Amino acid sequence: MKIRLLSCDAKRPDKRGIAKMLEEFGVDLDDSPRELTEYLLDGTPIEIEVADKTSSSAFRAVRKLDIDYEMIEE
Repeated sequence: MKIRLLSCDAKRPDKRGIAKMLEEFGVDLDDSPRELTEYLLDGTPIEIEVADKTSSSAFRAVRKLDIDYEMIEE
């Protein structure tokens, strides 16, 4: 399943938490989790592949970090 992370609305974004979430749930990331975190916080949407068996945990983590997202239909 692919999801597009649009933006982070937290007043004080947790950079380490976002990078950890990307590392834990992202499958075959092209860039490093830290680099993707910087893109997201700069306002650039990023797409990640999430394994189906961990998708509910990934969505929970994304919501906890105040990240706006959308699911991408394949």
